[in-house]
Amino acid sequence: MSGATSEGGYVCVPYLQNNDFTTLRNTLQNSNSIDDMYFATATFSEDGRAYFPSHSNTYLLARFKNRSQVMSEIEKCNLSTPTFVFTKNDELFERLTSDNLNLVSIYYLEYGDTMSDLSDLGFIVAKRHRVQRADLGSLKLSTTQTQKFTFPYEGNLVFLEVTSDSKHQADNKYCEKTRKEVQRKGIGMTTLLNLSVIEKLK
Repeated sequence: MSGATSEGGYVCVPYLQNNDFTTLRNTLQNSNSIDDMYFATATFSEDGRAYFPSHSNTYLLARFKNRSQVMSEIEKCNLSTPTFVFTKNDELFERLTSDNLNLVSIYYLEYGDTMSDLSDLGFIVAKRHRVQRADLGSLKLSTTQTQKFTFPYEGNLVFLEVTSDSKHQADNKYCEKTRKEVQRKGIGMTTLLNLSVIEKLK
């Protein structure tokens, strides 16, 4: 694992019409630890909704370089709807492209996370030309609510960044085909949520 990627990741803040959210959005927009920021809609899978019943349909999605800095800003805001902080632990592959980010698709591995499984996963995903990068990572929730269930796969996540000019629905289907191809290899990859990028904010 390279130190450069270990503290980077995404934060998904529920898009709320209140002062706490506005303050946080402005802080993130001006933060040097945030690379890109987007307005995104979220589609949770049935499994995802079961684990995270109190979720939002719209999120501020930001790509960060420094997790601890971002966490401290979020925790000042006391948002009750959970904020998802996804940290990248290991990169499967990255393809340089100037295309715009259209979708971030997040999965969890129920089984099939041996080194050979992960190299198979990386190999399958690398052949999918719309996938700009794929990472393994973990999830931390920030919320003032007590969660009824602990999400058991929080350390076993896969992130796919999809760049294309296609409609979000087409990219969702594209990712689902990719997931099924991975499943056929005996790797238990389940969709958690898809974040469709509507607008770039930073």
